[in-house]
Amino acid sequence: MMERRRMDAALLVLFLVHLATALEVPLDLPQPPTITHQSPKDYIIDPRENIIIQCEAKGKPHPSFSWTRNGTHFDIDQDPNVTMKPHSGTLVVDISRTKAEQYECVYQCTARNKHGTAVSNNIVVRQSRSPLWSKEKIKPIVVQEGVSLVLPCRPPAGLPPPIIFWMDNNFQRLPQSRRVSQSLNGDLYFSNVLREDSRNDYICYARFPYTQTIQQKQPITVKVLNLDAINDTMAAFYNDTDLFSEDPADERKPTFLIPSGPSSSKMVLRGQVLEMECIAEGLPTPEISWTKNSGDLPVNRTSYLHYQKTLRIVNVSESDAGDYRCTARNELGSVYHTIHIMVKAAPFWISGAPRNLVLAPGEDGVLTCRASGTPKPSVTWAMNGIPIENSPKDLSRKVEDDTIIFSVVQTGSSAVYQCNVSNDYGYLLSNAFVNVLSETPRVLTQANKVYQVIKNHRALLDCASFGSPIPKITWFKDSRSSTLDGDPYIHHDNGTLEIHVAQAHHSGKYTCVAGNTLGIYENHVYLEVKDPTRILKQPNYKQVQRGRSVVFECKVTYDPSLQPTVTWLKDDGELPDDERLIVDFDSLTITDVTENDAGVYTCIMNTTLDHDSARAELTVVERPDPPTDLELTDKKKRSVQLTWTPGDEHNSPIQKFLIQYEDSLHHRGHWHNLTEVPGTKTTAHLKLSPYVHYIFRVLAVNSVGFSRPSFPSRMFKTEPAAPDENPTGVHGFGTEHDNLVISWKPLTGLQSNGPGLHYKVMWRQKLMESDWTKVTVANNSKFVVSGTPTFVPYELKVQAVNDHGAGPEPAIAHGYSGEDLPVAAPENVQAVLLNSTLSEVHWDPVPSKSIRGHLKGYKVYYWRERSLHKHNPHHVEKQILTFSGNHTHGILPGLHPFSLYSFNVRVYNGKGDGPPSPTQQFETPEGVPGPPTSLVVTNTNMDTLTLEWNPPHDHNGHITGYTLKYQPVNNSNELGPVEELALPANATSFTLLNLKYSTRYKFYLNAKTVRGAGLAISQEAVTIMDEAVTSRQVDIATQGWFIGLMCAIALLILILLIICFIQRNKGGKYPVKEKEDAHTDPEFQPMKDDDCTFGEYSDNEDHKPLKGSRTPSNGTVKRDDSDDSLVDYGEGGDGQFNEDGSFIGQYSGKSVSRETAEGHESSEAPSPINAMNSLNSFV
Repeated sequence: MMERRRMDAALLVLFLVHLATALEVPLDLPQPPTITHQSPKDYIIDPRENIIIQCEAKGKPHPSFSWTRNGTHFDIDQDPNVTMKPHSGTLVVDISRTKAEQYECVYQCTARNKHGTAVSNNIVVRQSRSPLWSKEKIKPIVVQEGVSLVLPCRPPAGLPPPIIFWMDNNFQRLPQSRRVSQSLNGDLYFSNVLREDSRNDYICYARFPYTQTIQQKQPITVKVLNLDAINDTMAAFYNDTDLFSEDPADERKPTFLIPSGPSSSKMVLRGQVLEMECIAEGLPTPEISWTKNSGDLPVNRTSYLHYQKTLRIVNVSESDAGDYRCTARNELGSVYHTIHIMVKAAPFWISGAPRNLVLAPGEDGVLTCRASGTPKPSVTWAMNGIPIENSPKDLSRKVEDDTIIFSVVQTGSSAVYQCNVSNDYGYLLSNAFVNVLSETPRVLTQANKVYQVIKNHRALLDCASFGSPIPKITWFKDSRSSTLDGDPYIHHDNGTLEIHVAQAHHSGKYTCVAGNTLGIYENHVYLEVKDPTRILKQPNYKQVQRGRSVVFECKVTYDPSLQPTVTWLKDDGELPDDERLIVDFDSLTITDVTENDAGVYTCIMNTTLDHDSARAELTVVERPDPPTDLELTDKKKRSVQLTWTPGDEHNSPIQKFLIQYEDSLHHRGHWHNLTEVPGTKTTAHLKLSPYVHYIFRVLAVNSVGFSRPSFPSRMFKTEPAAPDENPTGVHGFGTEHDNLVISWKPLTGLQSNGPGLHYKVMWRQKLMESDWTKVTVANNSKFVVSGTPTFVPYELKVQAVNDHGAGPEPAIAHGYSGEDLPVAAPENVQAVLLNSTLSEVHWDPVPSKSIRGHLKGYKVYYWRERSLHKHNPHHVEKQILTFSGNHTHGILPGLHPFSLYSFNVRVYNGKGDGPPSPTQQFETPEGVPGPPTSLVVTNTNMDTLTLEWNPPHDHNGHITGYTLKYQPVNNSNELGPVEELALPANATSFTLLNLKYSTRYKFYLNAKTVRGAGLAISQEAVTIMDEAVTSRQVDIATQGWFIGLMCAIALLILILLIICFIQRNKGGKYPVKEKEDAHTDPEFQPMKDDDCTFGEYSDNEDHKPLKGSRTPSNGTVKRDDSDDSLVDYGEGGDGQFNEDGSFIGQYSGKSVSRETAEGHESSEAPSPINAMNSLNSFV
């Protein structure tokens, strides 16, 4: 017993060792034959073609071939119709001179050389058959409506069996359903028949796949009759008796047509397809369901055919055996049938077929032929085609059931062993050789092979080797300092080295060494780890309108050594061949998009090692198609229901429907919007007006826009009725002092509700409780009442009337008769001075009766009589300020100081102004004077000059004196200290002494009154140079050294210009910007507020003097404060005013810009003195 266990353990070890050593022997080494290709066991041939029976084998030396037929030797040379291909065992049977059926036999091929013999399977050759249908005359089938029916097919037996289907005379498949379906044997089953099943072309077709022929059964005619109808129709001809004695088919519970009885059984082989069917009849049509009594149905291998009537299980296993129940159920009951399934198994390999053994002399080995089946198969062995019990004895060989054990084999023991496993349902035949060799190692993998893998993927480096004894494989990398063992390296039994997750540092040279007791052999391979291909920017979902363009982007990153190729697919197929589809490396552009372009687009980036893909959907949208089939229902006096059928929404859901109408009675040809309904509705209840001839149309709206209008509906006329409403906008006013004009907004034709529309106009004086005066007006929207008192309130009414009655009671409106000019002037008019430019006027309001109209406001007429200064002339220009509403005071702004003003006040209404109040006068106090009218510099010497001026044009009071300020300006435009002088009021000139020679000065002059200093006028001038200095400068300019210096400087400047020109042509930068930034624009230098001087001299104002410019002496414009609100100031008149009452025209920015312009016009002209000053500054 112990010895037996040791033997089993040894066998297990040997089996495991040699399981992975079933090596492929190189063909240059001696080896027994191996069958490489053979025809299938069950070989069905086409009788119209030559018969080819395959048998190919390899070996060293190349094997020879022979055949047996029906178990006996087949002498090919004796049959002129049979030839064998050169260097092959394949037979070719020429059937041109014979019949194929003569060669329907069992064939077996044998391949042999001096090392052994291999045999093929038994090949059963049968020719395919497609026999004709037997001729038969099929009588029409007449059935009662509601009963079940079976149309038999019964095709002729063929090889292989034909494929059955039912069609009509037009070769169209007959429709099938839960009620009508085809069984597995080809018959057509009706669970119950209907009148529409009547036809004369039920045709069963059989298609034979090998010969590609189709056979047709004679057509079957079926007539389904309704017995009740026939009995009623034919009773008169048959003495009131029924044509059929049976009653019409009633509703009934299901019963099975197939299979019959409560249960049945079926056998299926392992690995095949199991099909079970249950077809039931009944009324209503039954539904079929399936269950397994002892467990669940295998989900991944189960499917249902023929409307649940067939249960199909693929790749059947032993676990599928058991009882299956099919249940037929309708409203009246249910019935079930149990099918018992038995699973048998032809022999099948448990761990694969026996493998070839390559053994070195003195080694041990095992051949295993392990298979299973139901029932359990038997195992027999043969050696070189001869049963092993009849083979020569070999002490190194021991047979134990399905195993042959070899111990200490010797040279010359090579042979081919056949293992045959069989039971009642089939057999397995396998060849496995034992080749005894003594061979040094060799590596079969190509030398210096380059493996390329993607980073983070698995790398497999092959080292296929051969040797006897079997070589041991060792791997090294680069320097071969150590073997590659452990993580991340995995060694496979076939010599392959695996790196489970390859990284960049794994790239390099790898060496595979194969060694056995007879020697070693090494091979080099290379690994390159590449960056993966990834799509960075994937295409996005696009929704585009038809006719426009769309772009799908597909930007990718990839290893630079792997140039990717881009492929675009549409709906997983090739892109259409259309020039509108433009494929670039990273995008797909579709121009002039059509509805056929809609779909899913896939971008695939391929390299030789990997790929990446992304997809996006394109939806093509368009305006919806117009609605159709407009129909008017539920018609009433003032409403109707409109229904329609939506058009194609073109992939953009309809958001709403717009319903429009045309009034062909009042406004033919014009469409008006009536209402809107949501896009989910296809009906609308429309409220209508009387006396309108309606025609409707509907427009659909989606995200793209409006559809075209639908075709118009039929006309719908509403009956006339009295008006539902009266005119709106009733007003009463007078155009003359003794009339009243009553106006209103007339009704539209849609609002008239009927013919003969006119208006009943009514009026009476308010608060007098008098009767209404009435008048009828047609075709007009106003009526004039004459002879009314002036400006009297009235109550007004306007009512719509047509031929069918009057509208509702109208609402009362109010109005006034015509206005007349006021007859009274404001009283107690007086003026209160606020300052030198503002005055406030007060008055008492005029009584309402004297106004004789709607009070609009008050107007103040005022004018400047003259200035109080004796030299100023008279002014009589009148100004008007308007104060809207019931005001009793107002402010007069923008007055001239030191002046005499006259004014009066008038009330005004819608008709015009009333009489003026008595004219009154007031005097404004003194103010600051205006600037002197001119300032001129005369008598310029080296250290003196004279200033002459004229007094201000506007004295605004008594001039008390002048203030003169001046300061020097150097060549850098810097301002010097300010000198200030006070001059008497009667002075018009002044001479300045002790000035610096050849110096520029700026002068400021302003006048003063008791109220302060006015605006200043400025001027500039330059004193004359000293003659000695001038002579000295001239002498220097004529010196030779000075001329030479100037020439040298000019030459240097010329050289610099040439260098700059060359640099600019080379693209160099000339630092103009730096030079500009170095000189700050003097225009932006601040002015000192305390002494009216400037921090730095302004080029705009000083180098280019502003003649006649006006500047406040203290640098600011002072305005008097006032506490009056804006409402006190007038609205109209000849000027505009700010909120504080100041006159905008007087202090507007326009004068500043104008003065600046004047200053630019007075820019200083070049002079010899200025030129000498510049030269003096340079020296």
